[in-house]
Amino acid sequence: MLTVEKIGGTSMSQFKDVLNNIIIGNRSGADLYNRIFVVSAYNNVTNWLLEHKKTGAPGIYVKFLNDENYAEALDELCLKLIALNRNYEEIKLDQKVADEFIINRIEKAKNYLRAMHSVVASGYVDRNDLYLAAREILSSIGEAHSAFNSVNIIKNNGIDATFIDLCGFDDSEALTIDERIHKAFQGVDFSKTLCVATGYTKGIEGIMRAFDRGYSEVTFSKIAVDVKANEAVIHKEFHLSSADPNLVGAANSIPVGFTNFMVADQLADVGMEAIHPKASKPLELAGINIRIKNTFEPEHPGTLISKDYVAKESRIEIVSGTDKVLAVEVHDPMMVGEVGFDLRIMKVFEKHGVSYILKSTNANSITMVIWDKPKSAGLIKELKNVFYQVTVKEVALVCCMGTNIAHPGFLYKAAKALCDNHINIECFAQSLRQVNMQFVICREGYSDAIKALNSALCIE
Repeated sequence: MLTVEKIGGTSMSQFKDVLNNIIIGNRSGADLYNRIFVVSAYNNVTNWLLEHKKTGAPGIYVKFLNDENYAEALDELCLKLIALNRNYEEIKLDQKVADEFIINRIEKAKNYLRAMHSVVASGYVDRNDLYLAAREILSSIGEAHSAFNSVNIIKNNGIDATFIDLCGFDDSEALTIDERIHKAFQGVDFSKTLCVATGYTKGIEGIMRAFDRGYSEVTFSKIAVDVKANEAVIHKEFHLSSADPNLVGAANSIPVGFTNFMVADQLADVGMEAIHPKASKPLELAGINIRIKNTFEPEHPGTLISKDYVAKESRIEIVSGTDKVLAVEVHDPMMVGEVGFDLRIMKVFEKHGVSYILKSTNANSITMVIWDKPKSAGLIKELKNVFYQVTVKEVALVCCMGTNIAHPGFLYKAAKALCDNHINIECFAQSLRQVNMQFVICREGYSDAIKALNSALCIE
């Protein structure tokens, strides 16, 4: 059985546990092989390289854009990465070899960026294309560092391992992402070596341009499809659970166990990704199931995501959501019966590159829930200029999801749980497929709503 397994950044930073729980565990001999690991950068490294994923705090990429001292920032990063290497000396990382690798990789990155900076300054090319290329170069450094270290540690612990460097730093081949992946794994005997691949893959289409920070899961997905894996496994620092244990408490959060790709899509839509949606679709189409496992509970089977799973008993599997959204209502007394009115709204959304998470309508109002992000400001400004009345409200979105909830009673129980906790429903949506009930509420009630719904619907 060949598996492709993704290890996230938080888990990678605790590589001793990864080594003991995942790579070795209870395995020995031939059982150690027939696995390909796709690794993220160590925790926070990509934030340092680009920008902080959650706060937006600028990284080295922003210094390059602003013509600041990015070379000095890369030198400082190099020292940080060498310091990170010291965390793994106990598990047999060869410090000299690891340091030399990252020093060399960062020096090459500086040379590439210097050349790009000169070309940008010449004014002969579209600077946006070069900026995107710089983002690609910088993002690849973190995964190359962690993957190289992982192979070195695994080898020094007596297991044969192969470094699959998909970053393409040392070649000028004009390959697509798929072509590079296919070429890298050709001729590898997976039964005799454990492969560790970089989460970043160089390709002429630019993996960052297409998928931005979700690129490592896209690499993971494409590898699994290319090698025809039996299963794709994602190792996280937590279980895919009925609700966020940080909100409801570990004792009140249970592993989901089984769900399907449709529910995984609903999670991705509210930013709680089990897997990036553009990574899950190729796996779903190829018939490859995804298993989400907890790095620190290796014996637990985790949660299996498959195409056709439907729970035998009706139940809510996951309560999730976000408190970082806006409700945008377009109201017009003349909207009643006017064909294509919402098309006019959608054209403004498309112009500003904004998509909505929820849409609810009545005779003369259309409400859409969107992410509360800086680019939403331009959208809202134009909507207010074009339409009769536009109202914007900071809200939260809470969702009740399941593979078998198309039965009487679930909506009542969810609404009652919110009512019992004095939380008003501002807006609601559910499609005919009935896999996700979406409630728009006040932001201040988000945490209480998640707790109430989880308690009433998941931990009965």
